[in-house]
Amino acid sequence: MKLASDNTSGVCPEVLAALNDEAARFGAAYGNDPTSAKLTDVLGEVFERPVQVVPVATGTAANSLALAAINPPWGGVACHPEAHIAVDELSAPTLIGGGLTLIPTEGEDGRISLEALAELARRRDSSVHAVPLTSLSLTQSTEVGTNYQPDEIEALCGEARRLGMTVHMDGARFANAVAATNSSPADLTWRSGVDVLCLGATKGGALGAEAVVVFRPEVAEHLDRHRKRTGHLLSKQRMVSAQMLGWLKNDTWLRYASHANDLATRLAEGLTDLGYELLHRVESNMVFVAISPEQAQDWWAAGAEFYVQPTETPRRLAARFVTSWSSTDADIESFLKVCGGHESI
Repeated sequence: MKLASDNTSGVCPEVLAALNDEAARFGAAYGNDPTSAKLTDVLGEVFERPVQVVPVATGTAANSLALAAINPPWGGVACHPEAHIAVDELSAPTLIGGGLTLIPTEGEDGRISLEALAELARRRDSSVHAVPLTSLSLTQSTEVGTNYQPDEIEALCGEARRLGMTVHMDGARFANAVAATNSSPADLTWRSGVDVLCLGATKGGALGAEAVVVFRPEVAEHLDRHRKRTGHLLSKQRMVSAQMLGWLKNDTWLRYASHANDLATRLAEGLTDLGYELLHRVESNMVFVAISPEQAQDWWAAGAEFYVQPTETPRRLAARFVTSWSSTDADIESFLKVCGGHESI
C-alpha cells in the first residue's frame, strides 16, 4: 500500500535495460555523444517539430534552469500558489534565476485561471519600482492531479503572449496528462503556445532523468551556459539520455502513465463508494480525500503510506494518495479494505 508518491517507486525494466546497454559503451562527454543526439531526434518526433533538449538529473534543476533561461533576473513568474516551483523547490528558481520573483496567481483545482492572470496584469505596477511579469508557469498535471486541456493552455498562453510573457510548463507528470487527456504532446505544448517544457521521467519510472525541451530556442538562448554555471552539465549526460530513450521507446512512458491513472481512478471510485469525500477531480494519478487525524493514524498503523495536509476545517485532513507505474491492483484492493473498516468524515 505504497501510495505516498510516485517518487517512491522503483525503476522500470525498460529504463534499466537502456541504461545497462549504455553503461557497456564508451561515449563522448558533456552531451557530445550519439545517445544524447538520438534523444533530441526522438523528442523531435514525439513533439512533431525540431526541439532543443537539455537532459538533467532532477526536476528542480530542470525548472530552475528553464526559468532562468527565459526570464531576466528582475523578472516575475506568474505561477499557481501550489505550484512545485513555489512550494517544494526552496529558493532554487530564484537563486538560479539570479533573483527572479515568483508571483502567486490563483485558480481552482491547481490550475491558473485566465481571469486571474488578466487581473494580475491589470493591477500590476508598470513602473521601475515593481517586478514586471515576464513569464507564465503552468504545471501539467497539476499539484492536485488535475489537467489543463489544450484550449485552456492556448487561452492562457495567448494572454501571456499579449502581455509579452514567455511560457514555461512544469511537466513532472506530463506523461500522465498526455495519457489522461488523449491529446498529443504537441497539442499540450507548443501548438498551444508553450515555449519550454520540463519533461519528467523520474516519477514515471526512470532512475533520475528529466529534460528541458525548448520549442523556441530564441527565448532560451543561454540555457546551456546556465546549466554549466550552476553545476548541472553532466560529464556522462548520455546516462540520463539513455534512461529517457528507454522510457520513451514503444510508448512505454504513456503505457505506464495510463496504468497509474487507471489505478487512481479505481481508488477514487472505491473511496467514493465507501462514502469518502473527494477534494479534487481525479484526472491523473493523484487522489485527495478528506479524513480525520484518527483515520490517518489508523491507516498508517495498518501499513498504508500516504501524506496528509491540514485544511481550513479543524480536525479535517486532506490525504493525498499517488499511484505509480509499479502500483498494482492488489495495492488498491488492500488499501480499500483498510478504509472500509472506518467511518468517513
